[in-house]
Amino acid sequence: MAQGILDTIGLMAVVVLAVPIALFGAEHLVRGELLAGGVYLGIAALMIAIEQYLTTPTDIPGMVAEKTVGAVVKTEDPTEED
Repeated sequence: MAQGILDTIGLMAVVVLAVPIALFGAEHLVRGELLAGGVYLGIAALMIAIEQYLTTPTDIPGMVAEKTVGAVVKTEDPTEED
């Protein structure tokens, strides 16, 4: 899935926020607190997954424009001959 620059920057911001939570979870795992460590690691993974796969209201105009352009503009196949 191709990402634009704004999508990449948004993902980087979420990763910056998720890394301290993941490290906190790893610290709990090392101390032997498996439940707390697993919960914190799960929260960090969930933050990244939601950012990557959830469609937000700001994503909708781009999706509509992409589908509209794809329907209006037909690209010709260079291997196709008349």
